[in-house]
Amino acid sequence: VQLQASGGGMVQAGGSLRLSCAASGRTFSSYAMGWYRQAPGKEREFVAAISWSGGTTHYADSVEGRFTISRDNAKNTVYLQMNSLQPEDTAVYYCAAVIDGGSWYRLYQYDYDYLGQGTLVTVSS
Repeated sequence: VQLQASGGGMVQAGGSLRLSCAASGRTFSSYAMGWYRQAPGKEREFVAAISWSGGTTHYADSVEGRFTISRDNAKNTVYLQMNSLQPEDTAVYYCAAVIDGGSWYRLYQYDYDYLGQGTLVTVSS
């Protein structure tokens, strides 16, 4: 499985961005998907996860209410809508996959099967 994140860029505080992660393979719809981020000099941080059907989502406390994870299984794509961005959201954002689509909680535990290349988000004050 190959994962390719896109949609990063530079935005002012209070602004919005939508990240996309396109996945290869015909079994995307069975995967749980998630997003992580890593700021300069910091460890990778869990951001959000979504089950295979989209029926279950989970967020880090730091983004709850501002970020929304969603997926389009017909397009093999998972999204991260980021609103009310703050400078502390500046990081490289990565998408990840877990083969067992019901085990979204593994993403929260950093126990993913695949991790894609990241996309840089920079939020200026």
